[in-house]
Amino acid sequence: MQPMPAAPARQGLILASTSRYRRELLARLRVPFDVVAPQVDESAQPGETPAALAQRLALAKAQAVAAQHPQALVIGSDQVADLDGRALGKPGGHAAAVAQLRAMSGRRVVFQTAVALVRGDPSHAAVRLAKVEVRVRRLDDARIERYLRLEQPYDCAGSARSEALGIALLDSIVSDDPTALVGLPLMRTCALLREAGFEPLDAAA
Repeated sequence: MQPMPAAPARQGLILASTSRYRRELLARLRVPFDVVAPQVDESAQPGETPAALAQRLALAKAQAVAAQHPQALVIGSDQVADLDGRALGKPGGHAAAVAQLRAMSGRRVVFQTAVALVRGDPSHAAVRLAKVEVRVRRLDDARIERYLRLEQPYDCAGSARSEALGIALLDSIVSDDPTALVGLPLMRTCALLREAGFEPLDAAA
């Protein structure tokens, strides 16, 4: 995790995240930004759908950091793998990852990736959702074990690191925002920034 930086300048941009994947994705826009870790309970609420969970957590992360830095534009994001309405988050360990991949084998999975943009002063908040439909190959236990041993994707929703060896698990990906599967939908992020008066093309270095 990147150390928490000093308070940003007025109208600065902050990524509210501990994810190195989101940090690397946002850096593609070539705009200056700081990273602050949000303190948010990521537990699902009773009856909450995967899409609703992703949107609520993206907004909660951005709001938590915006409360500390009210004049900055704060980006929050969250991703939940949706298997027939069942939420699959980060496995956190080997046994959970094996169970996730067994459940996903040969199935359609929708990765619900939400991004939020919040500024406390003046008040501004907006959330967008990007859905990525993935078809997972039929996987036997030997290939699941080999993949997990090589990749160790325990910090990825659904245990599938598609930007690396996890792509070999998949038959197809359908999305209108290509980086959403990795963890931050950059097209929707750019749209949110423009709506808030921040043009990425003007700020890029």
